[in-house]
Order: sequence, then structure tokens, then C-alpha cells
Amino acid sequence: MADADKIIPTARFEPKDIGDGFIWSAVALSLGVLIALALLVYWLYPSSTLDRTLKLPLPAFPAPQLQTSPAAEWRGFHAEEMQRLNSSGWIDKAHGVAHIPIADAMREIARDGIQDWPSPAPPPTKIPP
Repeated sequence: MADADKIIPTARFEPKDIGDGFIWSAVALSLGVLIALALLVYWLYPSSTLDRTLKLPLPAFPAPQLQTSPAAEWRGFHAEEMQRLNSSGWIDKAHGVAHIPIADAMREIARDGIQDWPSPAPPPTKIPP
């Protein structure tokens, strides 16, 4: 046992460790940086200290209009759109713009094409070997 005491020295205070002056200067520097950052934030956002609480009475907003029967409303919407797609009528009577049933419009486009639409390129011809 006596040999172990000679090999491992006993623990003691190291005078070369960080001193009190360094610790207090680090605390002072940290507080200085904290105060500088607080002043910077106050300078960047000067109106952040204003009281923006709502005054009474609070504003009244309309109640949300919820769908009572979404499936029935969808069916009604779909029926209206299909009726519009399959009927003819005026869009702008003053300018002579009308709509025709979608099936008739597709038939006319397939038969006549679209005015000023580029025609398809002719198929490539085979060069005989």
C-alpha cells in the first residue's frame, strides 16, 4: 500500500487554473453583450412595446356558412353544370358570343379543325434502300 501512495500524488489545488478575475470579466462581458442585444432589438423594433390589445366590445364577425348537405349540393351543382354544357345560349348578346352544346362543339372541331391552328406535320416518308 505504501508503494501506491508514492506513485499517485494526492489531489490538491492548482494555482494555474482560471482565476476569479477571469470569471468576473466573463460575467461582465456576458451581461454587456446581453444589454447590447436588448438595445439592438429595441432599436430595430421600436413599436414592439405598444399595447395592441383589442378594445371592448370585440368586433363581430359573421358566422360561417356551413353546408348542411354537401352531397345534395354537389348533385345540384353537377346538374346545373351538365345542363349548361348540354344547352345553347348567349354569353354576351351585345357582342354576338354564344355557347353551344359540348357534343356539337366537339363534332365541329373534329370536322373543321380550329382556325389558325398549326396543321400536323406530314408523316415521314421511307427512303427506298
